[in-house]
Amino acid sequence: MGTTIKTHSTDDSVDALLAAISDDARRNDCQTLLMLMKSATGEEPRVWSSGVVGFGTYHYKSPSGQEGDWFPVGFASRKAAITVYLGLELDSLSGSLAKLGPHNTGKGCIYIKRLSDVDPTVLEALVKDAYDRMKQMYG
Repeated sequence: MGTTIKTHSTDDSVDALLAAISDDARRNDCQTLLMLMKSATGEEPRVWSSGVVGFGTYHYKSPSGQEGDWFPVGFASRKAAITVYLGLELDSLSGSLAKLGPHNTGKGCIYIKRLSDVDPTVLEALVKDAYDRMKQMYG
């Protein structure tokens, strides 16, 4: 039997999670990002146990036997930046990322200091593209 992951969706309030962000600018950025991602995905947001606001869900099973439910795209306010989770290898999005504006990347995610630093149209297109690809892969 495979192992399951610790991160899972919760019944916590998205509004309460965002309201708890103490920095006004960061809280406003996250509220704006919430609307942008909701528009790009057509999904209602859910809070995941790691403090991530996720949009949609899919079930996966890795070659190692680990399986669970996960969100195709999401975001979280972290200490250093807002993390936007896209769930894909970012190489396939390099053209759009080049047009985004100042950001850093990690494995499947983008780190943005301030939403005003990036082009919202490009960000919404990246989210939509990643969401659509994830839904194609996992249904």
